[in-house]
Amino acid sequence: MSGAAGAGASGAAPAGESGAARAGGSASACAAPRGHGLLAGRRAIVTGGSRGIGAGIAETLAREGAAVGLIGRDAAALTQVAGRLRVRAGAEVEIRAADLAGGDEVAAAVDELAGALGGVDLLVNNAGTTVREDALALSADDWDRVLAVNLRAAFVASQAAARAMVAGGTGGAIVNIASLSAHFGIRRAPAYAASKGGIVQLTKALALEWGVHGIRVNAVAPGYVATELTRPLTDDAERREAISRRIPLGRWGSPEDVGGAVALLCSPLAGYVTGQVLYADGGYATDG
Repeated sequence: MSGAAGAGASGAAPAGESGAARAGGSASACAAPRGHGLLAGRRAIVTGGSRGIGAGIAETLAREGAAVGLIGRDAAALTQVAGRLRVRAGAEVEIRAADLAGGDEVAAAVDELAGALGGVDLLVNNAGTTVREDALALSADDWDRVLAVNLRAAFVASQAAARAMVAGGTGGAIVNIASLSAHFGIRRAPAYAASKGGIVQLTKALALEWGVHGIRVNAVAPGYVATELTRPLTDDAERREAISRRIPLGRWGSPEDVGGAVALLCSPLAGYVTGQVLYADGGYATDG
């Protein structure tokens, strides 16, 4: 699952082979849908937008009509994604490189993108990292970095975006990317599981506080998503198929599947939804 490998840090499937096809699903089932203009005129910022799930989310928002600002560590990768969005979706795209573990850098990047886009209506906190280590051996430094990227950065970015939304007087929507690990827990990634559990509670806390400003705050918890970081699983036919059998829909997800859930929560169709966690997992969490 994305939670096992770090949703925000995951990479896209190799060119010429969709993640869904490699993970045993049909390519048509996961192809990015043609946009319906759900987010026309909206301005969205996506953290961790340089690859994988983040890039898929950004493309979905762009296809739905949003102007998009991308934040990530890798300026070259951000530039590639931005170029792709301009070509595929005809979108206005701005980028800012920043270390997501640095609170000041995150806030500055959000402020700069809001200025470049003429404001911000939507924020997606997707950036994430993980360290695979037994709890007995995990260092305090590794714990701190995972929590800084996965949880503190989400709060700092939300705070900066919400201030801009309040100043603009138009409200907005924030979507945090959680994980099934917040629901099930996960072995050998205690910091990751703790950070994603924190994301769920942060989502609820901010929804309670910011509803008065017309700001909705929700979360999406992806299941098993085919990305570069989950290739050790998707390339192992036996493990891949075992996981697929455990998923009621019978296939792994794609970054665009997660993007669709995010776009829904960002759109007016979810205008009365806040403080909720939407599981984009093919039904995985329903089985216990």
